[in-house]
Amino acid sequence: MRRFPLIASGAALLFAGALAFAQYEGTGDLKIDKPEDKQDVKPVPAPEGAIVLFNGKDASDWTGEDGKSEAKWAVVDGALQAKPGGGNIMTKHQFDGAYKLHVEFRIPYEPNNHDQGRGNSGVYMNSHWEIQVLDSYHNDTYADGACGAIYGIEAPKVNAAKAPTVWQSYDIEFHPAKCENGKVVERPTATVVWNGVKVHDDTKLTKDATTAAHGGDICKPGPLMLQDHGHPVQFRNIWAQPVK
Repeated sequence: MRRFPLIASGAALLFAGALAFAQYEGTGDLKIDKPEDKQDVKPVPAPEGAIVLFNGKDASDWTGEDGKSEAKWAVVDGALQAKPGGGNIMTKHQFDGAYKLHVEFRIPYEPNNHDQGRGNSGVYMNSHWEIQVLDSYHNDTYADGACGAIYGIEAPKVNAAKAPTVWQSYDIEFHPAKCENGKVVERPTATVVWNGVKVHDDTKLTKDATTAAHGGDICKPGPLMLQDHGHPVQFRNIWAQPVK
């Protein structure tokens, strides 16, 4: 039985937008350990020659997870914001070979949630391997599911989290699998620097896909994928450079 009157659709959308915005307005009485935890990382725009994966204006460089439909995420103040229920999105660009990826992200403050239900999203290398995005600031969860983890494979060496609502960064060097005649002869690897701290160093990716990956043949090129896990996580300055 419905306990409340039905809200007009326009009002509901306005309320939802206001709620999403309010989640970035502050952190209330959250204990802050040190001043730098409330300081945004310095934004790093794409250098000359980089592959720009988000133009700061729209999601035209992205598709839905089917690789064909329009990406349903919003652009809010120059940031690409996950739309809960909108699905995962993938770049139109397909990566063939090793590359260095830079991505900045911001997690909303969700004090009524905890564990994996707090600011959850993910950055999937070649749509297979997730570098977890999560509010890991005074929020305990299992080690290989924390922010900075290569999900289900390896926990970050340290917790380098900033407070929610604050811009953070990943710098990831990814080397794909080496294959011969369609067979893997050398596993892919990833090095991850989180907010300037190296939390993975040439980690071997022992699974062909982590949880909720798009999947497919790891011997073939693949896109970058961002996860919709029901939270309005934001991303900006997403770009990559090939590694020779």
